[in-house]
Amino acid sequence: MPILEITTNVPDEKAFTAALSEYGIAVLGMNKYWTVMYKYNEGLIFGGTHEPAFCMTILNVLGLPTYNNAGYSKAFFSFIEKELGIPHDRGYIIFNDPGPERLGHRSSTLDVLLKEMGGQIFS
Repeated sequence: MPILEITTNVPDEKAFTAALSEYGIAVLGMNKYWTVMYKYNEGLIFGGTHEPAFCMTILNVLGLPTYNNAGYSKAFFSFIEKELGIPHDRGYIIFNDPGPERLGHRSSTLDVLLKEMGGQIFS
């Protein structure tokens, strides 16, 4: 259940968001309940300048193994540099796993829903 959110001062076209979604699915190996959000913020400052930059959060409630984060980071930085022209030293990627009890869905929380479904992921 990954949620990928990127904020950047580089204007987006829908093509980038679609490409990022496809790329994220390939990199993380997940495709169910995948959400990608793009926020343009022309006032974003990184390292004291308005040069192209980004901040990205990858949230996955059911966990991404932390030992893979360096590989995920390398893959996404490369993709962002290729697609948006933002150098790898002009952004951050935050990996976040809040736990199933901290994600609301279907008028409940994921931990409750998983218990009700016998631990099965939604189909």
